[in-house]
Amino acid sequence: MTDHSARTEGAYAAAGVSIEAADRAIDLMKGWVEKARRPEMIGGLGGFAGLFDASALTRYERPLLATSTDGVGTKVAIAQLMDVHDTIGFDLVGMVVDDLVVCGAEPLFMTDYIACGRVVPERIAAIVKGIAEACVVAGCALIGGETAEHPGLLDPDDYDVAGATTGVVEASRLLGPGRVRPGDVVIAMEASGLHSNGYSLVRHVLLQQAGWSVERQVDELGRTLGEELLEPTRIYAKACLDLADRTETHAMSHITGGGLAANLERVIPEELSVRIDRSTWTPQPVFDVVRRVGDVAQADLEATLNCGVGMVSLTAPESVDAAISLLAGHGVRAWVAGEVRTDDVDGGRVLLEGQHPGW
Repeated sequence: MTDHSARTEGAYAAAGVSIEAADRAIDLMKGWVEKARRPEMIGGLGGFAGLFDASALTRYERPLLATSTDGVGTKVAIAQLMDVHDTIGFDLVGMVVDDLVVCGAEPLFMTDYIACGRVVPERIAAIVKGIAEACVVAGCALIGGETAEHPGLLDPDDYDVAGATTGVVEASRLLGPGRVRPGDVVIAMEASGLHSNGYSLVRHVLLQQAGWSVERQVDELGRTLGEELLEPTRIYAKACLDLADRTETHAMSHITGGGLAANLERVIPEELSVRIDRSTWTPQPVFDVVRRVGDVAQADLEATLNCGVGMVSLTAPESVDAAISLLAGHGVRAWVAGEVRTDDVDGGRVLLEGQHPGW
């Protein structure tokens, strides 16, 4: 892992940057980073660059490298309000890694960037702990990172996180719109909750307009609001790679900002359309809470939040039963939510019709 510190003392400390705190943070995070290794990873903390043995790619006939970068948005504000920092890493890894797997790419390694107003070693170590644990779940190495202390730019207890990941896929096995066919079935994979999108809307509705606190016990949720809002993003990487390898799956879409229709449309060919039946699932209670408390129109909700579906696959009909069983084996509940068709739909290539039970 790269620097994760700044290397001057004296006047730098007077300006608000603590090298001692940065070094303490490195010591605390070392054990977690070590857990997020792959055999191809070379070296460890302290180098200027992370190293990965690319000879592993020689088993591919035509390897295509895939890369993705993202952050977690304003969900970090919830972590800071609750002073819980060891889960936000799952949101970061989920956002970047699952963007890779939709094309069939195996995530190989990841780097992280943490910007903070003040280095609190235990807090930084907790963030990195979550990132490392999530990398293990995703099957990639945490190969590098950086912690930057920005006094004067960020308040002392403020921070933000971002990351980037690189993966590889055999060219002949690349998933995407070019493989999608009429009759392909839309398999929806259950989200763990809000994941890491739409928190500006959620915070505006529940924390600002309604005046709720993160400590508020919400009966519909069965826990406090903060616990619900901090629920980590589900990581689909291993399940989806298994799906691509063992079933006739033609494309996948990670349902993030923009919601189900907009993200699914990204993998639908121009000449085809998809109809999604809302009656096939009931979104988790948090989505209905946001809708009712904020009097948010369903169209606005669906254009912002995942509404209970975190990932979808477009799979050949003959593979559907096997795909749903395979996903269940990975702990991912999945169901048939729609179909790829040749007829036109209004307002784009994806139409959501029907209504969720109980809505």
